[in-house]
Amino acid sequence: MSRESYEADLPGEAPLPGELSEALCAELIAFRRDLHMHPELGNQEFRTTAAIRARLEAAGLKPRVLPSGTGLTCDIGSWDGVHPMLAIRADIDALPIPDAKAGVPYRSTVPDRAHACGHDVHTTTVLGAGLVLAELHRQGRLPAPVRLLFQPAEEVLPGGAADAIVAGVLDGVGRIIAVHCDPRVDAGRIGLRHGAITSACDRLEVSLNGPGGHTARPHLTTDLVTAVARVAADVPALLARRIDARAGLALTWGRIEAGHACNVIPMHAELAGTVRCLDLAAWRDAPDLVHAAIDEVATLHGAKSEINYVRGVPPVVNDPVITELLRDAMTARRGPYAIEDTEQSLGGEDFSWYLEHVPGAMARLGVRTPGSNARLDLHRGDFDADEAAIKVGVELFTAAALLDGNRS
Repeated sequence: MSRESYEADLPGEAPLPGELSEALCAELIAFRRDLHMHPELGNQEFRTTAAIRARLEAAGLKPRVLPSGTGLTCDIGSWDGVHPMLAIRADIDALPIPDAKAGVPYRSTVPDRAHACGHDVHTTTVLGAGLVLAELHRQGRLPAPVRLLFQPAEEVLPGGAADAIVAGVLDGVGRIIAVHCDPRVDAGRIGLRHGAITSACDRLEVSLNGPGGHTARPHLTTDLVTAVARVAADVPALLARRIDARAGLALTWGRIEAGHACNVIPMHAELAGTVRCLDLAAWRDAPDLVHAAIDEVATLHGAKSEINYVRGVPPVVNDPVITELLRDAMTARRGPYAIEDTEQSLGGEDFSWYLEHVPGAMARLGVRTPGSNARLDLHRGDFDADEAAIKVGVELFTAAALLDGNRS
């Protein structure tokens, strides 16, 4: 499928079908608020899964819950076994942080749980797209089958996408699309980018060990506090000289612990952090490079190192053809001025695992209220979304499904 084939089929003056009614928009906002009030952590999304399933079944569809008991898929139309389907994916889990918003009726009712990454919005947009596409299918106006994918545990490394793939969610799928809320983009707009749009993200845990001793005689033992300080400072610097700077590999520590008394050199110290990388090839080499750098610095200071490098997710690398499908879809619905270029984020996103198997693309869904000066960010307890974004996401997905189906 080429970019030229998409351009040849761009709609002229005739609008695409699938406009949202006011009643459906109101229903979707209510659905999102219900999810927001009842957030569930990864692999615990039983209520969320049941709510999605019930609404799809009410629309005459036949959703299938994943083997884990949370998350589900739902096909609209029947796959012919030959032509691969388009999949539209949403993540459904919340974060283990308190909801700090005040003055909204849909604040989380669950202590220390919040939809602070916008997954409730993602879920609602895919649900809404499914309801619109199901109606078009009943009218005989859906040109090709589409699979809805509601995935659990995106926030749990290495991400629920890996388990979903093992469960067969990509069987029959040839392309996949998704959105992610972006509080830097106004509601009514989306952000697009060819190539990598998110970073790889791995977790790193390091233990350093030595015999311990008296701070009066550091020369007779391993000065473990100095060793852990040098690992913290020198390893990121070493990595910066052992990998192409354009790869954007960054090791950042989030925790360091050593010692309990001012006059005792400890026997044990720990560091923990994340390794982020903008380049897929460099990400594949990262574990060996990080291990070698830590071992070198620790050995130089006489410490023994134990390293736990936990693979997280690769970068999301948008396929250019699928990215242009999203551009064409948004242009068809709202015009080219509703699209902006977006920068690459250092955040991780397990949508990347699907792209190891099929081409796809993720768009940034604007959720900032136009004209607002509020500086909200993801993974903060006060995060919220302008609910006008829900309609935009549904419009994007339905237009993409129609354009893709006509060109397959």
